[in-house]
Amino acid sequence: MLIKFYARGHPLITATHKTTMEITKDIVKTLRGDCIIATRSELALSDLPNEFKKNAKSEKARIGLVIKVNDISEEVWGRGHPLLSFESNKDMVIRKSGFICGRTLMIYANKAACDLSRDLVNQLKNEKTIVELTLILEESY
Repeated sequence: MLIKFYARGHPLITATHKTTMEITKDIVKTLRGDCIIATRSELALSDLPNEFKKNAKSEKARIGLVIKVNDISEEVWGRGHPLLSFESNKDMVIRKSGFICGRTLMIYANKAACDLSRDLVNQLKNEKTIVELTLILEESY
């Protein structure tokens, strides 16, 4: 299953957090959000289709996120889990750890914000940048 949506960059994006990355519907207003990689997102967790949410609640689910800006793209891969609730109506958080809350999209991800290429992050620092995001859901057995 593929879900494509769009967000924007912002001058206060630093993408330096070591364990998470976040996509938010909000506009960044502070440097404290060092996990944020995209703002003004069209979607938050609660907006995802029910079929995606249902299938991602499996420990066998493999969840991917492709982040594309102009000619630069990166993939992040993690896992689903039965305790994912997809409650947040504001954001989605990718976690390298197994921590789960209402804002968690995937756990045990292979990348956090600090792991993204600095070329990509430099593009994300421009509020005119359109960020193309594609969620991928695979069932692995």
